[in-house]
Amino acid sequence: MAARQGGYILSHGGKNLTAALLAWQTTAPWGQGRPQFLAVATALLVVNTSTVHNSMIEAARRVAIQVAGVTLAVATAWWLGPTAGSIMAVLAIILAARGRRAFDDRLQVASTALLTLTAAAAVPVRDLALLALATVTGAIVGTAVHALILPPVHVSDSRTAVRRLARATSLLLCDMGRGLHKQQRTSHARVWLSRARQLEEEIAEAQDHVRLAEDSLRWNLRCSVHGPRRPGTGGHALLVLHGISLQVRGIARTLADTVDASQDDFRLGQLFTDQYARTLELAGQAVEDFAEVNRTADPEHTEADKRLRTALDQAQSWHDSMTELVAHGALTEPGAWHIYGSLVTDAKRLLSDLDRAGTSEPMTSVTPMPKSALTTRFPRF
Repeated sequence: MAARQGGYILSHGGKNLTAALLAWQTTAPWGQGRPQFLAVATALLVVNTSTVHNSMIEAARRVAIQVAGVTLAVATAWWLGPTAGSIMAVLAIILAARGRRAFDDRLQVASTALLTLTAAAAVPVRDLALLALATVTGAIVGTAVHALILPPVHVSDSRTAVRRLARATSLLLCDMGRGLHKQQRTSHARVWLSRARQLEEEIAEAQDHVRLAEDSLRWNLRCSVHGPRRPGTGGHALLVLHGISLQVRGIARTLADTVDASQDDFRLGQLFTDQYARTLELAGQAVEDFAEVNRTADPEHTEADKRLRTALDQAQSWHDSMTELVAHGALTEPGAWHIYGSLVTDAKRLLSDLDRAGTSEPMTSVTPMPKSALTTRFPRF
């Protein structure tokens, strides 16, 4: 890891140095002084964006702000002159823009215009135009360097975050299973529910990493070299795990409710909890297998499918036997039939989601990645 970080620092520093030198040399023939420094600053700002796509957007935004600010200043100075009246006119524009969309960009435009007007009395208009041209030059240089020299790809961090989410979900399911085996439901149910709610934070972190990884693949020449197949970001696995977290929180909430129930006939029978514990442990293994296994090359793929199929068959057989007990009125704890049904349904739905998602590579990208699907947070149970 230290070697990887050292290599990243070296390559990133080289990109920054290259962008700064190119911007400096490009503006040297006509932009001695402040224009050169402005071009270098703009190039460094653009080359340090997280993705190539963002660098192009940021470059266009910076250029638009600078050009609009200088244009506003020149037009105001030509109309009113570089006096206090012109500055008040620009301040009025700032106040008029308040409360509207893109207020920050408009504020920067107005601020640029104010700075330009402040210097207009001592600086010729030609020099002000050179500042705008230097910004354009720096933006172009920064974008070109960012796109051509080791453009960033954040796929590794994305896949790691998704696997971390899968491991946290798997560990919770296995812990609930072991706790039920050891009859620790009363003392551990609230802890399980708290951990299930904390999965939301893991999901939010994974969402940010996947969104950044998907964005880093856009307009990226490193991906174009490898052909049409895009590297997997874990987007598909995240969407599946996002839905599975609902079932996990539902199971944890139902188990916590059984602890709070005052009626004796609402309590789960030991035979049920033992069978359910085994199902939760199998489900936990299946969740971890889903995110860890490479479905196209890993020789353990067949064994993981067998474990998932065993869990599915057990859940289905259990569901059929419970249905038969209810139909014949032979349920051991008839008052808890709704709790039995909720737990069995959540477990079966969790395993079915894994079964349907298991036919494809879990770490594939989701294109386009819908922002609403990634930013929506499920309500707490």
